[in-house]
Amino acid sequence: MIQSPALAAGHFAPLGATFDGEGVNFAVFSEHATRMTLCLFSADGMTETHRIDLPERDGDVWHGYVAGLKPGQLYGLRADGPYAPEEGHRFNYNKLLTDPYAKRLTGHPKWHDALMGYTVGHEDEDLSFDTRDSAKYMPRCVVEDPSFAWGNDAPPNTPIQRSIIYEAHVRGLTELHPDVLSKGGFLALASDPILEHLVALGVTAIELLPVHAFINDRFLVEKNLTNYWGYQTLGFFAPDPRYLTKNALWEFQHMVARLHSVGIEVILDVVYNHTGEGSEQGPTLAFRGLDNASYYRLADDKRFYINDTGTGNTVNMDHPMVLRMVMDSLRYWVEVMHVDGFRFDLCSTLGRTATGFDRNAAFFQALRQDPTLANVKLIAEPWDIGPGGYQVGAFPPPFSEWNDKYRDCVRKFWRGDAGQVAELADRLTGSAPQFDHSGRPATASVNLITAHDGFTLADVTSYVERHNEKNGEDNRDGHGSNHSDNFGVEGPTDDATINSARARRRRNMLATLLLSQGTPMILAGDEFGNSQQGNNNAYCQDNETGWLDWANADHDLMAFATRLIAFRKAHPILRQKRFLHARERIVDGIEDLFWWRADGEHMQQDDWNSADLRFLAVEMRTASGTPKYAVREEAILLAFNAGEAVDMTLPEAPEGKRWVLHLDTANPEHLPAPANEPTYAMAAESVVAMVLEARRD
Repeated sequence: MIQSPALAAGHFAPLGATFDGEGVNFAVFSEHATRMTLCLFSADGMTETHRIDLPERDGDVWHGYVAGLKPGQLYGLRADGPYAPEEGHRFNYNKLLTDPYAKRLTGHPKWHDALMGYTVGHEDEDLSFDTRDSAKYMPRCVVEDPSFAWGNDAPPNTPIQRSIIYEAHVRGLTELHPDVLSKGGFLALASDPILEHLVALGVTAIELLPVHAFINDRFLVEKNLTNYWGYQTLGFFAPDPRYLTKNALWEFQHMVARLHSVGIEVILDVVYNHTGEGSEQGPTLAFRGLDNASYYRLADDKRFYINDTGTGNTVNMDHPMVLRMVMDSLRYWVEVMHVDGFRFDLCSTLGRTATGFDRNAAFFQALRQDPTLANVKLIAEPWDIGPGGYQVGAFPPPFSEWNDKYRDCVRKFWRGDAGQVAELADRLTGSAPQFDHSGRPATASVNLITAHDGFTLADVTSYVERHNEKNGEDNRDGHGSNHSDNFGVEGPTDDATINSARARRRRNMLATLLLSQGTPMILAGDEFGNSQQGNNNAYCQDNETGWLDWANADHDLMAFATRLIAFRKAHPILRQKRFLHARERIVDGIEDLFWWRADGEHMQQDDWNSADLRFLAVEMRTASGTPKYAVREEAILLAFNAGEAVDMTLPEAPEGKRWVLHLDTANPEHLPAPANEPTYAMAAESVVAMVLEARRD
């Protein structure tokens, strides 16, 4: 071992590698290690130049300071300790490990059996011990100074009730755009053509699929596929190298600053529930080798992992230092990288304790008291595969939640399924049965019809069956129940009638989404009819299947989506925080919500119970209890017709007012015009939106 003469005690905080202008402090957590070694590498990463045992231990933090080191220094870690899988310990000093707090990695692990802590093929499997050095196959950590000249960067701080979220993949959004020169990374996403598209569309936030450093699963690499989506995290502080075209942290910061400059927030899809190390048969890359028994939730037989995530392991959020790592990561991305919010993958796992899901679990309490995170958006994916894992509506404020009940109901209603009207009413008004409690607002429901996981909007209207053959799993993967419709032909067709019907269905679904109470989320590409050729699980398709097909964009659909977003922004009634419950308003004694039949009569219980009803109209007003200082407007009438054409009787307008038709999905280019007749001829399978306005004649 070569000891550096410049070694000093250093400090136990902050964790990770911290440059102070004269050298670097290294601090690493491990409760059960007996030795922690810092490995330094040459500038090309090929030669391990020094092994330095961190000289100090404060509690469970090992630390040391090396003078003279600068940003750009490549390093890794080795941890010594017991190799006793039955006791939960898997230390193997032969394995080079990445620092969980590393701010940048040089690349991805290169798959080789030496990455395993055990000997592959040994009769005892993971109970055996592998002595090969894994450094040759591991990426290097990079010492970074993450300071950035932010200038006058100002986060948009868009109120949640005004938010329109756009879920996108960094590469998928940019790779095939004809006007983007540097493809596939953060700089591409920050380019003028992408910003111009987002601004023209009118979205207020872009929610990026995982950008934390992640691994390419071995089984995918062996099939010449890749981990496209990124849900296999290796480092919670480092951006994934594949999106850094210049190998520099400032690329991400530049992207955020550019998006902020045009009023768009950045929300990160983050995966803290598990890591890419998998089960006991997975590799030893970081957490497993540093302190397996602390970082992961282990079964009663500590050789095995609790697997509430379906990925082989579950991060142990009950451990204070693991919880600290997650909280430090969140604060880092807000304070240093300036992001505006987070969407938590399989968030039920983060609230899981030994007794099950707990909405007051330590992670949720830590989030709610943290002043740095108090003003950012927090969105839960409210389920996992563990016992009692489905928790839609159960998260504490200030969380919003993905609402799959909304997705399924809207798809089934427009497909023509029986008995959907009553549930559609709940979904249009913010899903009160799930979210109207604990002071939560209607915006807690993140409404979606599509997301990265599943069919695109174009495919919801073109395929009945999934077509995932390219994934190499014999079409067994992906959702089996999609509530989709192909209009009689599976996939693309030259039939003009079918294509017209599909186009209207897409407009109907987008209109339903943008006219509902709650927070709308649009999947990137849905606004112009992007298809994945029926693949509803494109997690491994880093190719034309997963990338947006800008060349074949439906510009008519895009124009209509833009109009819908503009209409939502123009009408506060559509984006209220208070729930609508047909309660009288003190200001005028009029109820804030009316449900209408097509004949102009109020909905009755028999109507709600009818399996055959395919029509629903709702008159929304400013919610009862809205304070006087809030922006008000008179009323909006929305009608959703999944059946045959019908003459809809309009509610009687007060004296001096009239209903003005603004949107009709059967006539998408319609310009606002008064509805001068007492009835409106509503086309089959269409959505209509009218606004009560003052008469001008």
